[in-house]
Amino acid sequence: MNLQKTIELLKKNDELRVIEEELDIYLEIPHLAYAEVKKENGGKALLFTNVVDAKSGRRFEEDVLMNLFGSYRRCELLFGRSIESVADEIEKLMHLKPPAGFMEKLSMAKELFSLKDIFPKRLKGKGECQQIVKEGDEVDLYELPVLTTWEGDGGPFITMGQVYTQSLDGDLVNLGMYRLQVYDKNHLGMHWQIHKDSSHFFDQYQKVGKKMPVSIAIGGDPLYTWCATAPLPYGVNELLLYGLVKKEPAQLVRSLTTPLYIPKDVDYVIEGWVDPEKFAIEGPFGDHTGYYTLQEPYPVLEVSCITKKKNPTYLATVVGKPPLEDKYMGWATERIFLPLLKTTAPDLIDYHMPEAGAFHNLILAKMKPLYKGHAKQFMHAFWGVGQMSFVKHAIFMDENAPQLENYESVAMYILDRLSPNSLFVSEGVLDALDHSSCESLVGGKLGIDVTSTKVLSDKPVLMGNEELLKKVQELVPEAVGLNQFMRMTRNPVTVIAVEKRRNLKECFEALVPLSMHLRVVIFVDKEKNDLFNPYMLIWRVANNIDAKRDLFVSGLMMGLDGTNKNELDGYTREWPGDVECTPEVITRLKEKGVWDLDDALLDKYQL
Repeated sequence: MNLQKTIELLKKNDELRVIEEELDIYLEIPHLAYAEVKKENGGKALLFTNVVDAKSGRRFEEDVLMNLFGSYRRCELLFGRSIESVADEIEKLMHLKPPAGFMEKLSMAKELFSLKDIFPKRLKGKGECQQIVKEGDEVDLYELPVLTTWEGDGGPFITMGQVYTQSLDGDLVNLGMYRLQVYDKNHLGMHWQIHKDSSHFFDQYQKVGKKMPVSIAIGGDPLYTWCATAPLPYGVNELLLYGLVKKEPAQLVRSLTTPLYIPKDVDYVIEGWVDPEKFAIEGPFGDHTGYYTLQEPYPVLEVSCITKKKNPTYLATVVGKPPLEDKYMGWATERIFLPLLKTTAPDLIDYHMPEAGAFHNLILAKMKPLYKGHAKQFMHAFWGVGQMSFVKHAIFMDENAPQLENYESVAMYILDRLSPNSLFVSEGVLDALDHSSCESLVGGKLGIDVTSTKVLSDKPVLMGNEELLKKVQELVPEAVGLNQFMRMTRNPVTVIAVEKRRNLKECFEALVPLSMHLRVVIFVDKEKNDLFNPYMLIWRVANNIDAKRDLFVSGLMMGLDGTNKNELDGYTREWPGDVECTPEVITRLKEKGVWDLDDALLDKYQL
């Protein structure tokens, strides 16, 4: 299913909003897509049919498609089947047993025979993605409607690129998705982080001083794009997943100027070579954490060829504060990969990554504890497996816990069982986008074990917000506001807004005399935080804490420092800013009659 057929499918199911007004690739189109996905159930997919680059005066012939995966319903439409059915199929494969009799042998033979279609098929000749070819001096990345999403971005970047690479010996291939900054008409920045497979391949080329071939596809069957995000083990071709889901092999053709194979029906292919000696500053860019990631040197791709089909559609997404399109893509990944995760943690029942935690920052898990320390064993397993190793905060519950997507019930379940003895602090690798730790790529991790079914007997003496704030201010003059959440539980959460003038550990210790009234205390900055907005407070705090530095305990009282860090905290790195819409752009979109996001949602998600 190519993008043109996808668009027809979306129209047929009333899942597409066509925007015919003239809109700019600089801020306007991504701002509107950012607003659309904030709507109930993710809004609709957006097809922009009148796309311009106002700065250069260029008008693009192709349409731009966004928010494609941005709802549960659209995900299943694009998969062509229920997400759970894919997970069930994988689980069944994981539990194949030797057949006991002739009929079971026949059944197994049928199942195994069906697997022949999962392997990508290499074709001879050219594909429809190579109907139009630009090589050498004709190469011009600015002919593509590459978006600039945020005012503070270092430039335009490709957001939905399928990056095809191979190992030095050609035995292993990889499909990944990385940020691709457009430097000029024929150079792209390759933001593959050091933990990624493409980066491992790059190391091989770098050691022998050879240029590395790369082919980047855009569009085609939406499942190619999702497969590029799949957390498969090193060396496993992500297009095998395509075959498993679609029951037909991905059909590939060879790139024109690299040895790499790409799906024949994608809309664009950007080919080129990465010089192992050439690096350039990439960024800054607003990213899915909701913060800007800072400038760093990354490898550079010199583009040798751009091919495309006739009448292509440019596929893009937008990143920033949650909820985003990756909420729904992540849900599909979460469900489908549960059976594989169970091979490492066999007593795992379920897991869930709330989008407010920006995925890697928070994971909820339900397990069947069999012995003392079992949950801690699971934490080590999670932190040692592939992309799970980037998870910063993991909360483990037993089989009696509520459904993990029922956040209020889950919060009550956790808080009624939480104690300082539940906390487990470790250290490990972090995502390159994480900004909270004192050094990049490594930092503190927090595990919380509430697998005990025993509800705590001790309860704090509750006070009203105003009365409690007065007592807090007597001990912590920096406090300017306060709100209590989950007051019905054994561990109410008290969020305190401060004008930070000292290390917050000192403020926490100053509150110890109030420990009869306090259990979980969370400090946030006065600026840019709404004390009555739990969704965005979770986003902020999960982003901003490093458990080794920002977790405090005194008796039954537990504290977290969710403020921006600076020299008061021994933090010497540059602290990034929030991703925020440009107000003038919103005004223009309203004047054009295309911005229809309710102001309540604009405020709730702090656009």
